[in-house]
Amino acid sequence: MKSSLLLWVALAVSLGFVLVAGSPEDPEDDEYVLVNNKCQCVTVTSRLVPSKENPDEEILERNIRIIVPLRARENISDPTSPLRTTFVYRMTELCRKCDPVEIQLGGEIYKAQQSNFCDEPQTCYTYNRDQCYTSTFPFIYRGETKHVEAVLTPESCYPD
Repeated sequence: MKSSLLLWVALAVSLGFVLVAGSPEDPEDDEYVLVNNKCQCVTVTSRLVPSKENPDEEILERNIRIIVPLRARENISDPTSPLRTTFVYRMTELCRKCDPVEIQLGGEIYKAQQSNFCDEPQTCYTYNRDQCYTSTFPFIYRGETKHVEAVLTPESCYPD
């Protein structure tokens, strides 16, 4: 009886922590996500805050959140590759939008891209869950070695 009561109290306390941690600090906090690059683990947000010099004026505040993944490999699809020791973040690469957009100029419709770096491959520090990653590994069966391709992100490789 005491152990079940203790379990219910622990559950109630932990639920209380989850509810407190999940509630917003300020309901009027209008923070907008500008970049959410899951491949490089970067989120850039912006919001308007009162100026310290002039309280009647609002200034734009930007926050850049970078998560450096531990034990990231140089080649994320190869678990035997060496650990990555350098991480490079360029705002032009993080904010690139390579999907062509139709714009109208002088009565004619043109397709344009919002970035100049679309031909270069994106450096990925962790798995982008929207992309399919595979790796080959040696598989020994009845004394014969075959190289078999394995899927590392099954959710993105196999449709529902």
